[in-house]
Amino acid sequence: MVGARLIRLQCHEGIDLHHALYDWDYPRQLLHLRAEDDAPLYSERFLLRRPLLEALEATEPVVLLIDEIDRADDEFEAFLLEFLSDFQVSIPELGTITAERRPLVVVTSNRTRELHDALKRRCLYHWIDYPTPEREAEIVRARLPGVPDEIAERVCRAVARLRGEELYKLPGVGETIAWAQALLALGDADLDETLGVVLKVREDIERTRERGVLHGA
Repeated sequence: MVGARLIRLQCHEGIDLHHALYDWDYPRQLLHLRAEDDAPLYSERFLLRRPLLEALEATEPVVLLIDEIDRADDEFEAFLLEFLSDFQVSIPELGTITAERRPLVVVTSNRTRELHDALKRRCLYHWIDYPTPEREAEIVRARLPGVPDEIAERVCRAVARLRGEELYKLPGVGETIAWAQALLALGDADLDETLGVVLKVREDIERTRERGVLHGA
């Protein structure tokens, strides 16, 4: 959807409606009470819109990114399923709010747990694999302007080798960027010496060194 506004909801453990949908501006409500104002205490004046409500009320084209849904719990996933089915929510103090223009919704998951079939049935599934070393080097250059090509390309080749091993936790693009950033800060240090930047499990580091995975990288 070219030209659409992006609204992002980052899921995390313990996320609830107050993080995702709406909350009330309690400090302003308290000041309102102290001022003895006759205006309603629960009105849109004191409503804090979170990403889901913001996307629901948008009148312009919107892409709603629900990032890493697998980090949320089952209860939140059930609420999200209802939200995506009806594109409406009820706020007890204000009534029901229905989307005038439904957003385009993108849901991502890292498969840390399985999602419910009911949610997956409502999605068009697309698997995003790791980028090629060449494409990943372009990403590194975009995120780290000025990084030497030699560092970007060497790190990406090394990460590609690591992803070919049976490790507990394969490095993602974020680790690749962090590794290039570390080499840049340390004056192009040795890959083996900085392996802890990209691998966070002791057994993975030991296995990589024992097998000489990065030898010649």
